[in-house]
Amino acid sequence: MRTHQAQLTPRSVRGVLNYLQDTGERPVNYTYPAPEGAAQRSGVLDPTEVTVHNARLLDEPASINRQGFEKVDHASNVTNLEDDAQVRQHYYPETEALLKQQTGAVKVVIFDHTIRVDDPGREARGLREPVRYVHNDQTERSAIRRVRDHLPADEAEQRLSGRFAIINVWRPIGAPVFSTPLALCDARSMADSDLLASDLVYRDKVGETFSVKANPAHRWYYYPQLRPDEALLLKIYDSRRDVARLSAHTAFDDPTTPTDAPARRSIELRALVFFAD
Repeated sequence: MRTHQAQLTPRSVRGVLNYLQDTGERPVNYTYPAPEGAAQRSGVLDPTEVTVHNARLLDEPASINRQGFEKVDHASNVTNLEDDAQVRQHYYPETEALLKQQTGAVKVVIFDHTIRVDDPGREARGLREPVRYVHNDQTERSAIRRVRDHLPADEAEQRLSGRFAIINVWRPIGAPVFSTPLALCDARSMADSDLLASDLVYRDKVGETFSVKANPAHRWYYYPQLRPDEALLLKIYDSRRDVARLSAHTAFDDPTTPTDAPARRSIELRALVFFAD
């Protein structure tokens, strides 16, 4: 039997990604059990087989301002990334410092985090599963609202007059990722017409995200066996228009995953990132 320790990383793999069909109806996704008669997530999935390239083999490493994603070598000093108190007290400031260092930002505000586990027992522990559909976490409207939600009113308006971005920081927990890795779409291969604004319904508000429809021009990448001492920066929104403004991502089933591979465990932080210019 091939073990995960002996797995070799290919130049690319074929994987099925769940896009969404453009039916003309606005997709809706509930963050809590959907009301009676409503689908948890509306819309018609469009499973599409694509080539997912090994980003570790790029001649020039991917950049968050070019492709919309970037890998950084960074080991966390937090001993337990599944402990909420440790994450908020120590991992938040650690990641704020990382984002300032990597982007040149003058201010970073982390507004939430999610732990995901590809394990049937996750629900009993209140953990969420990997998201297996192509999406982007914010639209321009919801990005602007995030600034107003998380900063004092006067500061929010001042910050909105300059450049700001939303960046997710995604990291494996405990072991390298062998199953349900993250597929990342090169921002340069995406068109505005690929994006489908969708409602994300909370109990107290309605947010807005992007679902994505299939486009054969999309170019997909992944980082095989991403380690806990590596993190991915994902561009979710950028008010600057001469760089990658957003990308798209999804978990996918890697056909080369060994049968004895450990379940994927990951943490993602979502951050508002403000610049001086």
